[in-house]
Amino acid sequence: MSEPVAESTLKARDAILNGRTSLGIELGSTRIKACLIGDDPSTVLAVGSHDWENEFVDRMWTYSIDDVWSGLQAAYADLIADVEQRYGVRPETYGAIGVSAMMHGYLAFDAAGELLVPFRTWRNTTTGPAAAELTELFGVNIPLRWSIAHLHQAVIDREPHVAQIRHITTLAGYLHWRLTGRSVLGVGDASGMFPIDAATHDYDAELVARYDGLVASTAPGLKLTELLPHVLVAGSPAGELTADGAALLDPSGALQPGIVLCPPEGDAGTGMVATGAVAPRTGNVSAGTSIFAMVVLERPLENVHHELDLVTTPAGDPVAMVHCNNGASELAAWAGLFGRFSAAAASAASASGASVAAPSAPSASVDSDAVFDVLFREALDGEADAGGLLAYNYLAGEPIAGLTEGRPLVARTPDSRFTLANFMRAQLYGVFGTLALGMRVLADEGVALDRMFAHGGMFRTAGVAQRFLAGALDAPVAVAETASEGGAWGIAVLASYVSYVSEATSDVDEPDSSGNTSGAPGSAAASGLDAYLRDRVFAGAGIQTTDPDPADVAGFAAYLDRYRAGLAVERAAVEALTLKGTTA
Repeated sequence: MSEPVAESTLKARDAILNGRTSLGIELGSTRIKACLIGDDPSTVLAVGSHDWENEFVDRMWTYSIDDVWSGLQAAYADLIADVEQRYGVRPETYGAIGVSAMMHGYLAFDAAGELLVPFRTWRNTTTGPAAAELTELFGVNIPLRWSIAHLHQAVIDREPHVAQIRHITTLAGYLHWRLTGRSVLGVGDASGMFPIDAATHDYDAELVARYDGLVASTAPGLKLTELLPHVLVAGSPAGELTADGAALLDPSGALQPGIVLCPPEGDAGTGMVATGAVAPRTGNVSAGTSIFAMVVLERPLENVHHELDLVTTPAGDPVAMVHCNNGASELAAWAGLFGRFSAAAASAASASGASVAAPSAPSASVDSDAVFDVLFREALDGEADAGGLLAYNYLAGEPIAGLTEGRPLVARTPDSRFTLANFMRAQLYGVFGTLALGMRVLADEGVALDRMFAHGGMFRTAGVAQRFLAGALDAPVAVAETASEGGAWGIAVLASYVSYVSEATSDVDEPDSSGNTSGAPGSAAASGLDAYLRDRVFAGAGIQTTDPDPADVAGFAAYLDRYRAGLAVERAAVEALTLKGTTA
C-alpha cells in the first residue's frame, strides 16, 4: 500500500502545474543555480545547479559564451529533475522568471548582436587609467570593475572594436536580452555599470553628458544613452519569455513562452533581497569567490573614497558597497588540501592493515561539507588574534589594497603559534580582511548600522564564520535559514514581487458595486520592496543573530593591524613572482 502524499506536496504540485511559481536563476562565479518557489516565497520547492569556472585567457578573466548557455541549460535541467523527483510533475510554465548574475564587467555587441570581444568579468583589474580619469571627471568613485571603466579603457587603448559597439550590458542583462528580446537592467545591476541619479532611478544625465563630451573627438560614435540598457526598478515587468528564449533555456521544448520576467539584477542586489536588507541602517555581506558588503544609506557620503562604491538596492535606494575581488576561494583550496590529506591518510592506513573503522582513523571518503565543518570548528579554538599568523586570499588583484594582481600568501613570524586552530582562524580572518579595511572607512563617515545580514556557503557551519564576521565588523551579524540558498532564491523572490505588484495593481483598478476603487491592495504594492520582504518573505523566518564578542573584536583589530603592515609583503610577492607565461 502506497504512503499518503503530504498536503504540502499536493499544494506544491498544484502550484507547479498551474504556474503559481517563480523561477530564479543566478550565474555566480563558481556555480549556476536555479531555484523554484511557490505561493509562499519564503519556501523553496526545488533547486538545480551546475558548477563552472572562469578562465584566465590572454591575461583576462573570462567565461565563454558557450559555457554560459550550456551551464544555464544544465542548471535548469537539474531543477526540472528535482521537481519531478519531489512532486512527480514537470513544469511547463511559471508565474514569473528572474535572471541574475555577477555584476559589472563588459559585454559589448555590434549592430547584429554579435559579441565583439570575449566577456571581461568583474575580476579584471586592467582598467586603472580609465577608472582614475572617470573618478575625477564625475566626482564619484568609479571602481576598476565597473562597465563604464571597461568601456573607457577600450577607448583609451584605441581598441578596434570600439567603433562597432552598439550595445553594452552585464551578464544578467545579456541573458535577459536573449530570453526576452529586451535590453533592460534592474537599477541595482545598472548602478554597477554607470552612476545612478537617486531622484530619477536612472543613469545620471549630467554625468552621461560629461562622458559623451569627453569622448566626442576620440570615439565620436559612442552615445551612452544609445549603448546602455534601459533601467527598471523592482516590481516592474521587464518583458516576456519569447519562443526563442524558451528554447534557449529548455532545449527539450517543454517550456512555454509568454512568461513575464522581472528586471535582471546583479548578485549584490539579489544578496540584499535574500537577506531582507534593503532598508536604511541595514546591510548584508555576501561571501563567495568575491566578498562584498552592502549598507543602505540614510544620507549621502561626505567624501569620495576609492574603497567605497555608490550603488543602489533593486528598488533604487542609495547603497555604499565595499567590494573585494577575493573571497572564499583560497579558503576552499586549503579545505580541499586537508580533505585530500584525510583521504590519503585513510588509504595508507587501510593499505598497512590498520582498521579504517577505528575512531582515530579518518574516513577514506570525506564529504567536503564535513571537511569545512571540522576545520571551521577547529578555528574556534584558535587565539583571538590568530596567534600571530597572517593569511592573504589574493588570487586576483585587489583594488582596495592597491594591488593589480594577487599572490595567495601565509606569513608568520618565528614567535607565532603555528597550530591548526590558529591557521584556520587566520584563513577565516583573511576572507574578511580587505572587507574590514573598507568597512572602517564607512564607519569613519559616521554611517550607522543596526544589523548586518550574511549569506553564502561559508555560513552553513553554524556559529563560526558568523561569529568572526561580527568580531571583524564590531556589529551584530544575522544569518537566516535561507542564507545558503543565496542569490538564486533572491532573484526568485524578485520575480514573485512582480506578480504581487501586478495582482495588487489589478485589484485596485477594479471598481466595487458602488463604482469606487479600493486602495488597500494598491497601497500594499506601493509600500515597496522592504515591506514585501518583511511581511511576505521574512515574517516567520528563522534568523540567528550573533553579537560581537569583545575578545574577538580586540583580536581581529590586532590581526588587521598586522594585515595592513603585511600588505608590503604581498606587494613584493606580486613584483617578485611572475605568472606563468609572463616576464618580470
